[in-house]
Amino acid sequence: MFGDVGALRYFLLEDTDRATLDDLIFRRAFENGTPLGWEAVHAFEEQQGIVLPEPYRTFVAEITDGATAGPPHYGMVTLASPPPDWQERDLTKPFPLTKAWVWEGERPDEELRALLDPVYNHGSLVLGTDGCSIYWHLIVTGPHRGHVWHIVDVGAQPFGAEFGHTTARSGFAGWVRHWVEGKDWFDAMPTVSEQ
Repeated sequence: MFGDVGALRYFLLEDTDRATLDDLIFRRAFENGTPLGWEAVHAFEEQQGIVLPEPYRTFVAEITDGATAGPPHYGMVTLASPPPDWQERDLTKPFPLTKAWVWEGERPDEELRALLDPVYNHGSLVLGTDGCSIYWHLIVTGPHRGHVWHIVDVGAQPFGAEFGHTTARSGFAGWVRHWVEGKDWFDAMPTVSEQ
């Protein structure tokens, strides 16, 4: 439903006569937001050497840059303001993962740190946190460009129904819609009796 920028604009900005109640709820979730504007988005892209993926790019420029109510639990951070404890990022280097990786207990600390640095700091923007070292990233460079990833202190996984554990569509719009609908992030996890 929200696979491209045109659909996002349709449901968030225009044509409220034909929008469903769910679409209007999605739109209203960010009605008090402050958009960054296209000039600032273009300046950020030029400074970073990337082009932001759609529909996030239009969302930040025309809907809101950050959202205190969420998603995620502690709000969506603004485009140029990662969490204060986060290192400098290199958005031009590709995000290295294409499938889930749980690294807890996998290697000695020195080796692991060298492998994790690109996971945490290359090719992704931090969207926000659910607390306790649980972060959501939008991939901006690499094979998973446009996908949202769930990165915690023990592992990382892509978010979207095709990757398992959720019914949400992949990508930024699917991630936001899932939150607006009030669903648990991992609403397709097997229960203990199913394992």
